[in-house]
Amino acid sequence: MSPADGARTPRDIAAVAVVVPAHDEEALIGPCLAALATAACAVSSQVAVVASVVLDRCTDGTAAVVRDAVRRWWPRSAVATLGNAVPRTIGELRTLGLDDALRRLGLADLGRAWLLSTDADTRVPPDWMRRHLRHAAAGADAVAGMADLDSPHRLPPEVLCRYTALVDAGTAADAHTHVYAANLGVRADAFREAGGFPAVAAGEEHALLARLRAAGRRIVTPVDLRVRTSARTRGRAVGGLADLLGSLGAPTPAPGPGPGERPRTGALR
Repeated sequence: MSPADGARTPRDIAAVAVVVPAHDEEALIGPCLAALATAACAVSSQVAVVASVVLDRCTDGTAAVVRDAVRRWWPRSAVATLGNAVPRTIGELRTLGLDDALRRLGLADLGRAWLLSTDADTRVPPDWMRRHLRHAAAGADAVAGMADLDSPHRLPPEVLCRYTALVDAGTAADAHTHVYAANLGVRADAFREAGGFPAVAAGEEHALLARLRAAGRRIVTPVDLRVRTSARTRGRAVGGLADLLGSLGAPTPAPGPGPGERPRTGALR
């Protein structure tokens, strides 16, 4: 029976896998990994937690920062660092990391693994993983959370005002229409059946959720499941949040996607 044919009984989650793609993120990935380690400690000891950091053609000290962060905060062998030396789309990078994490977990029942996607310039709260797992236990196949800007006061007032208006336009009391790859969870069997993140240069999170919806998977969009992400206006991937913030500073912003909405254009990360 397909997911659309009726309600499925969710299996208990036995493992969590996190992917963090990184391109020249030596200044921010340390706090990112520290926050993830704290979140991992908040879940049951019966749930295995692993992470894959995908270093995408880094030319700075990102790799060294990752090594130090793993040594300080993560259990041995819980984090794998994958190098990438060739141009790949951001969708391919995220899938590469999650496929590696699933191999290391070795679960036969993929319905018992929960996959999490975040970004190197993002810090998750201590209860981030636990909240995702609560939604999984309630039957969700995918969870799209929200993202708050870190130090938004550093943005020009007009940029912050325009961004806030875009966020508010897609947010209701208990749900929202935004999708952030920095705060996305999906059950591993649903992820595999959907073919992973599509190999697109931007908007990979939207493309994945579109596949999941087409398959009849249950997607929830809680407004209280939030992460904190950089408010920089020059990012690492064309078509991402940084590009959106940068465009909002133009004298006459061109119509475009809102925060967490699918970009219209993009390039290799």
